[in-house]
Amino acid sequence: MTSSTQRHFEASVMNGGFILRAAAVSGFLLLSGCSLFSHQHEKPAIPKTADAETLYNYGIDALHTGHYELAGGEFELLQQNYPYSGFTGNAELMEGYAYYLQGEYALSVQQLERYLQLHPTSPDAAYAFYLRALCYYEQIANVERDQQGTVEALDALEEVITRFPQTSYARDAQLKIDLCRDHLAGKEMLVGRWYQQQRNYEAAMTRYQRVVQDYQTTNHVAEALERLVEVYLALGLKDQAHQTAAVLGYNYPDSQWYRYAYNDLRENHLLKNDLKKPVTHPGEQAHRGFFSRIWHSVF
Repeated sequence: MTSSTQRHFEASVMNGGFILRAAAVSGFLLLSGCSLFSHQHEKPAIPKTADAETLYNYGIDALHTGHYELAGGEFELLQQNYPYSGFTGNAELMEGYAYYLQGEYALSVQQLERYLQLHPTSPDAAYAFYLRALCYYEQIANVERDQQGTVEALDALEEVITRFPQTSYARDAQLKIDLCRDHLAGKEMLVGRWYQQQRNYEAAMTRYQRVVQDYQTTNHVAEALERLVEVYLALGLKDQAHQTAAVLGYNYPDSQWYRYAYNDLRENHLLKNDLKKPVTHPGEQAHRGFFSRIWHSVF
């Protein structure tokens, strides 16, 4: 769990969120900085006859001291022993949170979905959906691996925005959506470059076009347009190459990718007066080879 996510959660707690600390002694422990678990690695025995409130407070205290597995066990025990108590709904949600803190994302999703099925109109449903989305988001792999997890994260984050558009969860979800889309575009670029390197220009063209069409707000569009110029030239599609360079120059006139595309057209004697000459910055090569541009774009 990222520190920002944990701070977000703690803010929810302190602002009257779903965690209920019912016993007065528990409130004293929180205010005084004391704990039912005085040391990080100590795991005191829970009384077998503990009531729902006691189990819940033990679970909360276990979370505060980093005993996430123990906390999840207390919340689960509460649900089993007191299925109709006033603490049971909170315990269901907190068990999902405890799994999340352990990095047990599949178990967290399962528990959160169970909570949402049982409490679809809960005031804490927004947080449950948000935490569920974070479980997928935390599992996003690097662009060299399969991106199904990124797609799942994107879908879950979009659901948060659709269901709870005016919440802080929706605002944070939008930032993460932008990162997911940039990640998916990066994967398309990686595959496209590989196809281009293998001289499979049609397949590379499909990947680059997908970036331009489906991921227009990402940082990969300028490079995708320049790669399309290269691919069109390789396929003998001169008009498409020129049109794509014009789009690139209009939208990214100061980018290195426009300079590369402009020089590609010049070397192929395809320059027309409608293309503005780019500015080459001091120390920068006017044209680079394919492999040096791969290195530059990746690193």
